[in-house]
Amino acid sequence: QVQLVESGGGLVQAGGSLGLSCAASGRSFDRHAMAWFRQAPGKERKFVAAIGWNSTLYTSSVKGRFTISRENAKNTVYLQMNSLKPEDTATYYCAAGSYGISTNEYHYWGQGTQVTVSS
Repeated sequence: QVQLVESGGGLVQAGGSLGLSCAASGRSFDRHAMAWFRQAPGKERKFVAAIGWNSTLYTSSVKGRFTISRENAKNTVYLQMNSLKPEDTATYYCAAGSYGISTNEYHYWGQGTQVTVSS
């Protein structure tokens, strides 16, 4: 079992930056790929970024603006978000599982943290 707790969400103006953190507890954090997904009201949960052991994936809309990283010694994964846009507004979820872009590949989920970008 892996428990995930996100933090760092908030309200920011367009063009600003926010950093999200996801602290994991439980077993074998470093054996899991980690990812961030987001979900806007009334919409499906969508892939944002993933990190494996030596590689990363990003959805096209965040490439060059968002950076995912992990620190295995601290059982933590991060998402640094720069040049934020109003369309980035969503609840952001941390996930642990297999490496990929589908929600089906992730078995453990955090409770989510709200990110709101004002125009």
